[in-house]
Amino acid sequence: MRARTPRELAQLPYAHRLVAFEGELDRDGDHELAHFDGDAFVEVEGGGSAFTSSAFSAVTFTGGRYRRARFDDVWLHGARVVGVDFAETAWMDAEFTACVLAGTEVFGATMRRVVFHQCKFDSVNLRQTKLREVTFVDCLLRDVDFAGATLTDVGFPGSTLERARLDGARMTRVDLREAGALDIASGLEALRGATINTAQLLTLAPAFAHLLGLTVKDH
Repeated sequence: MRARTPRELAQLPYAHRLVAFEGELDRDGDHELAHFDGDAFVEVEGGGSAFTSSAFSAVTFTGGRYRRARFDDVWLHGARVVGVDFAETAWMDAEFTACVLAGTEVFGATMRRVVFHQCKFDSVNLRQTKLREVTFVDCLLRDVDFAGATLTDVGFPGSTLERARLDGARMTRVDLREAGALDIASGLEALRGATINTAQLLTLAPAFAHLLGLTVKDH
């Protein structure tokens, strides 16, 4: 499930139509064909905003709330997202490259046809999210919480999962075979519906035995 190569800004079909963003973000804003370049948004109240066919280059989001914002056909490169509330947002046809998300609330969001390339996730809350046709390519996902999430046609080629929480998650056609490491902190039973490789099965065997209440002893 290897995703396509990350695109440069100039390769976007709408690149020649982008207009540099000027001003401030606020609630219920409507942004189409906007280029956010190097902007720093601190504690912004951007809930309900819409971003369509827009690009974010080396943008920083620190704090703030963007609940129920919509992102359709957006491109983000080198973005830093720290302590931001993106709960119940909707993402369609989005591409993230070399982005950092830390302490970010994304619970209840929906994502479809979204790809993350070489991104770092640290303590990101993805509880109750709906992910469909989402791919994490060569990413680091540390302490990410997928509890109660629904994952359909999701892949993790080249990515590392550390202390992932899967409690109550539901998986359909989730491919973990190409993940670089698979460390599950809780919710191991949620792997039903996922595909793993033999090496991963052997690594997870002690955890599966514990889950089933098996005692394994050698003579």
